[in-house]
Amino acid sequence: MHFVYILFSEIINKFYIGHTSNLFERLRKHNSNHKGFTGKANDWKIMYQEIFESKNDASKREREIKGWKNRIKIEKLIESDKSEHPDL
Repeated sequence: MHFVYILFSEIINKFYIGHTSNLFERLRKHNSNHKGFTGKANDWKIMYQEIFESKNDASKREREIKGWKNRIKIEKLIESDKSEHPDL
């Protein structure tokens, strides 16, 4: 299984989009002290996720979402998922 995920940091008020085969380990790494975009904050939270059977499919979806370059569209994706799954 592979995941496409969207993280959010309140500290820097930014989203981060990625894909991985181990979502919780990846989140731990994002919140650790490291170089790179997510190293600027340590309060990343998972806001959205999709599951894929293949790494290739997850990578394609990640590129699609990143290609939007539109915060409003990303927020709508997150909100639509919350309305479909209110208990999450």
